Amino acid sequence: MELISQFLALEPTSQVLGKEPIVPFAILLLVILIVPILFERLRLPGIFGLLASGIVLGPHGWNLLQTASPLMTLLSDIGLVYLIFVAGLEVDLVQFRRNKNRSLAFGSFTFLVPLFVGATVVRIFGFNWNAAILVGSLFASYTLLAYPILTRLAVVSNEAVNMTIGASILTDASVLLILTVCVAIHTNKLGVWQVVTLLNSLIIYALFILIGFDWLGKQFFRRSGDDQGNQFLFVLLSVFLASVGAQFIGVQKIVGAFLAGLAVNEVLGDGPVKEKILFVGNVLFIPIFFVNVGLLVNLPIFLKSFGTLNLTLLILIGLVTSKFIAAFLTKLFYRYNWQETLTIWSLSIPQAGVTLAATLVGYRAGILNLSVLDSAIFLIVVTSALGPLITGKVAVGLSSTPQKVQKPTTSLHHQNQEKRNSPFTIVVPVYNPQTQQYLIEMAALLARQGNGKIIPLAVATAFAHMDAPQLDASVQRSERLLAKATALSQVLGVEAQPLLRIDDAFAPAISRASREQRANLIVMGWGNRTGLKARLFGNVIDSVLWGSHCPVAVMRLVESPKKIQRILVPVENLLAPSLQPVQFAQIVADANQAQVTLLNVCERRTSPAKIAHKQSQLSLLVSKLGSPNPPEVQIITHENIAQAILQAARLYDLVVLPFTRNRTSPGGLAISDVTNQLVRQLTCSIIMLGEPHRTHTVLLPSGVTSTATMSQGII
Repeated sequence: MELISQFLALEPTSQVLGKEPIVPFAILLLVILIVPILFERLRLPGIFGLLASGIVLGPHGWNLLQTASPLMTLLSDIGLVYLIFVAGLEVDLVQFRRNKNRSLAFGSFTFLVPLFVGATVVRIFGFNWNAAILVGSLFASYTLLAYPILTRLAVVSNEAVNMTIGASILTDASVLLILTVCVAIHTNKLGVWQVVTLLNSLIIYALFILIGFDWLGKQFFRRSGDDQGNQFLFVLLSVFLASVGAQFIGVQKIVGAFLAGLAVNEVLGDGPVKEKILFVGNVLFIPIFFVNVGLLVNLPIFLKSFGTLNLTLLILIGLVTSKFIAAFLTKLFYRYNWQETLTIWSLSIPQAGVTLAATLVGYRAGILNLSVLDSAIFLIVVTSALGPLITGKVAVGLSSTPQKVQKPTTSLHHQNQEKRNSPFTIVVPVYNPQTQQYLIEMAALLARQGNGKIIPLAVATAFAHMDAPQLDASVQRSERLLAKATALSQVLGVEAQPLLRIDDAFAPAISRASREQRANLIVMGWGNRTGLKARLFGNVIDSVLWGSHCPVAVMRLVESPKKIQRILVPVENLLAPSLQPVQFAQIVADANQAQVTLLNVCERRTSPAKIAHKQSQLSLLVSKLGSPNPPEVQIITHENIAQAILQAARLYDLVVLPFTRNRTSPGGLAISDVTNQLVRQLTCSIIMLGEPHRTHTVLLPSGVTSTATMSQGII
């Protein structure tokens, strides 16, 4: 009886779970894992699902999550800081410098016009000037959600597009500056001279962060070598130190986070550490921030409030109109055509990261009320869908502005001449005995076409002591792999120079050995790319792609390369296509007397005239190869590119795809890639051709030089 009474005295399970902070955290993880996937299946951005989840699970819905809980407050604050840091980190400083004057001009137009229109709209509803100016400044910023569309269409190099990308730094910085002043005036009742003093302090602090953190980052990265873990922690520490420092001088912490993003922008470049930083933010902290914002929305009251609906509608109309006026003024100044003008307009419409963050800060400071916050969320939802939709329509066929190319120096000319005179060299890292034979066969097939050689490379992991038993075992295993690779090369009739390297890590060893051997190509086997560890910390393939000086062919061969007779190369980007995947496929085909097919997928409503134009473009591309057995050209219509390629690939032995990376928009979530879907579902052999990250000329065994860049993917 005593045991029963103790059991009945226990608290109900729901109350116990309600006190456990791990319960809401588990709910958050479940939401950010499942909801974005479901919304992307519905062809809606994942951010919509996160905001909707917050509305449903919040105090005005099922009441499972509370925005005032310590856990939500901490995680959402980290997400807020992380979101603005990513906005600074993703600013394209190269594009800004390339078109500095035009970017400043458009940035001024797209800031001042929306500022005036937005302030006027809000004043109509009785807001004071401080709140009106803050809301007007929110109109100015924009998020480049359509960047993946521009990359797919190969129009990133267009001058108007470059200008719009570069101008984002001015609009984001201006919004944060206006936010700082408005919050200071509202909370501290500052006068004119106090505001001037605050701005002077902000300027000094900004110079300290931009110059000091940039120098410190370069020094730390140079001394830390390849220790990506410490580099990752250094960047995170920089973000939060800058945020805390901003609060000490009376400035919002998101301003410090933005400055930290700009400071480490060039230090990180586009390397693997940046990939990890974006991954952690986009997978965990930023989604939690969006869910927390959804918790604040009272949807029933929003829908019943006639004044809030009118405010939201006028804000939306004012934003779209003011952005068009700014694009039109830019057209008049720089004589852009209407297609470029509409592209500029559509790129500047989406509101996401900075807009939402600044609105939330203004709401927390008491400058903006809940109706403005609700209107801002609705604005973000509509513009995030509208902007990319318009961009996808108006940017098609946009001319690509040729980039200025400097004349090669004498030393560079000698380097290129030396490369042409040297034998075609292929480095084949050997590690997995199960895939080693097919890799060597493919490398031998390519080397024979170029009268070259292959270098089987085995890496033995180094230890603190060179006489460690583990190192001896690793060396012996590597020697066995090299002996097998050398024997197979001799059977295939190709010169092989086995190379054993002792190094701390596989990826740097492969990249460095390839550079030392002046390799023209690296041939690697497929690795695990789907696990959490691979996504968070990267894998050998990722690191080699980032660090290599030459193309990297990552292969998943289901049968011997000698049996390959039909090769499919999907080609979507016809405006500035890279010859590399097509040329690579043709080399394999010439060695096997196989046939290559270039496949382009059009929308079902594509006109016959446009299809004929694409046919001529592909024919021109094929003519550049100069092969006696040129590829076939096939154009089909289908509403789903990936499904069309998958259906066509059933008749082929090999599919050659470019190994491209997604650029994540500032504050955006990961965008699905057609290539990733193909890799998961294709059953035939696959070769993913990764080109060097920096644009330069590479020489393939056919003797044709090709300008390659990782930013110009075909799929």
